[in-house]
Amino acid sequence: MQAKKRYLLLFSCCAFLFFGYFGYHHFKAHRQSKWHHHLSSYSEDSDLLQDEDISPSPRFHRLSDSGGGGGGGGGGGSGGDTRDCRMETCFDFSQCDRGFRVYVYPIDDNVPPSASYAKVLNAIRESGYYTSDPSQACVFVLSLDTLDRDTLSKEYVRNMQYRVQRLALWNNGQNHIIFNLYSGTFPDYLEDLGFDLGKAILAKSSISIENFRQGFDISLPLFHKSHLEKGGEEGFLESNKFPGNKKYLLSFKGKRYVYGIGSETRNSLYHLHNERDIVLLTTCKHGDSWKGYKDERCDHDNAEYDRYDYEVLMRNSTFCLVPRGRRLGSFRFLEVLQAGCIPVLLANGWELPFNEVVDWSRCTIQADERLLLQVPEVVRSINASQMLQMRQQTQLIWNRYFSSVQKIVFATLEILADRVKRSRARPLSVWNSDPGALAINFSFSDYLPHFPFYHDALGTAPHSRYTAVVSVSHGGSGPIHTTPLYRLIKNISKSKFVGKIVVVWTSPQVAPPESRLPGGSVPVHVVVPADPSPSARHAPHPLVTWDAVFSLDEDVTLTTDELDFAFTVWRTFPDRLVGYPARSHHWDEAKGGWSYSSRWTNSYSVVLSGAAIYHRYWQHVYTHQAHPSLLAAVTTTANCDDLLLNLLVAAVTRRPPIKLTQRKQYKDPASEAKWVWTEQSHFQQRSVCLNTFVSVLGFMPLRHSNLRLDPVLFKDKVSMQRKKYRQIEKIGS
Repeated sequence: MQAKKRYLLLFSCCAFLFFGYFGYHHFKAHRQSKWHHHLSSYSEDSDLLQDEDISPSPRFHRLSDSGGGGGGGGGGGSGGDTRDCRMETCFDFSQCDRGFRVYVYPIDDNVPPSASYAKVLNAIRESGYYTSDPSQACVFVLSLDTLDRDTLSKEYVRNMQYRVQRLALWNNGQNHIIFNLYSGTFPDYLEDLGFDLGKAILAKSSISIENFRQGFDISLPLFHKSHLEKGGEEGFLESNKFPGNKKYLLSFKGKRYVYGIGSETRNSLYHLHNERDIVLLTTCKHGDSWKGYKDERCDHDNAEYDRYDYEVLMRNSTFCLVPRGRRLGSFRFLEVLQAGCIPVLLANGWELPFNEVVDWSRCTIQADERLLLQVPEVVRSINASQMLQMRQQTQLIWNRYFSSVQKIVFATLEILADRVKRSRARPLSVWNSDPGALAINFSFSDYLPHFPFYHDALGTAPHSRYTAVVSVSHGGSGPIHTTPLYRLIKNISKSKFVGKIVVVWTSPQVAPPESRLPGGSVPVHVVVPADPSPSARHAPHPLVTWDAVFSLDEDVTLTTDELDFAFTVWRTFPDRLVGYPARSHHWDEAKGGWSYSSRWTNSYSVVLSGAAIYHRYWQHVYTHQAHPSLLAAVTTTANCDDLLLNLLVAAVTRRPPIKLTQRKQYKDPASEAKWVWTEQSHFQQRSVCLNTFVSVLGFMPLRHSNLRLDPVLFKDKVSMQRKKYRQIEKIGS
């Protein structure tokens, strides 16, 4: 009897488990079908997450293949997988197989861009990456203005979702980059652009770490409408005196918000203000309604605020507070950098501009908003040596990447280009040291010792040989052995540092055979370029293999000693132009422009390339990186190539050239080209060139110098046997 009961109980349990198992799955399928029925009008089958879709692989599969998706970062729109976009999942690298090229959509006359966005688009068009052919493009930029996405702004473009969807190349935003400065509106100022970005890269200011897609989006600085389009003002740090501290240790002058969203930190700054070394000033005056919300401190704060000048306070402060405003970023960040004041950042969760490549720890203090009272102690702990280094770094970062809209845009494109190139990306050390990443073009070389800027840092030295490049534009008449060219090549061939001689023949006369030129044991090559423009002498050539290029005119009378001395000096300054004939520039108030001069004064700013030595990298910059209109001006005038070379070198190095020994005459007296230099029309033409170059570059890069380098014991009353360069003293000055 007991056995029957046990078997009956076991059978009942099995039956219960059987019906329970199948009943649960039937109920689940019915419920899921009902759930699917209610959502079918809002979603596609592929958008519904099934129970088994918990591993990462199906998610990544949908992310790369799906055409839908929401606005990543602060883009708004439907969420979707694009919130997790990375270059590997949302960017099509195959479109960049032909190179990194950027296409800008044609302007829609019905929706013209704002002045600020026009600056951005102009910068892209003037970059070396621009292409007018969309089939050649790797990256696409909208002409529709996306900078200001505040719905209360006059520059807000409405119906953006409809407008972008109509673009034939939009492709859900893939390989597009969206530029934005302002997003959200009063009172919340959310990071919502008001349209679905899809797979587009977001280049945005005031973006939070929470909404920033690392390695995909790019954080921009907030810049003012008046920010210069090109060139830009230099930083205000005029002296590198030690110690680096100034009158005020820490300062701030700005608004505090008595209504609406804003930084609570600003309302607490009065606790730290001591009117001695810490000057933190706020005003309640902002907007039209502040008087209705003013508190008991407003009148006193406003009076204190009016006592100090904003720029004077910044320039006389060692540290400057940069708290969040309505949004995480503010104009103050760039203003403080330019002033050479060390930024103390109080904006928790802010993704700093170009944080991917700029090491902000070298020039900023990132404080915690919740620990405001500790800020004075933190800044006092920075020693004088650190202060000076940080202030110098603020100037480097400002001058190289932020002083103009063009530099901000160029830096953005270079960050993206490095991602696309991947294995050829510039190291962070290049981004954070002079002359900066914008000056390093890996189309020249991807090996840093090949550039003239890094020999000291890397412990390398330039080559011990140079290539003499002799430009012939007249040719002379009579037997070749009687020409100034023949005598010059003889002097060059005796130099102990020359590796080869390249004669660039642009004269209408027939070039002589190489065998008739007196190179001796030094190889002599005659090159006849297809383009006889003066720029031909600065064009890269396979024969120019040594680091140093000694540029010489055909009728130059330099001796072997002068050639050797110039090369010896250049090896100490491989990033500079080093040469003998010097000229100058000055601002002519009467004419309202720049003027070129050959007057002998105590300063100079130009070294003529008719007898100068420089690194071959500058040939690449001149030929491949200079704006086409600059080269066109040289071709049109058949002149001014040496001026352009000086400007391009100075624009990168921010340093003057180096003049050698006092030599007034460096041309052969019988040369027909010599007399051109004495004509007034020559100086007028070069002044026109100078102003043309400056207008294209957006600033005057040339710098004056009082330095002249002579050999040791030059002109000293000692025995000639004690002098290394004996011929130089004999040359008439």
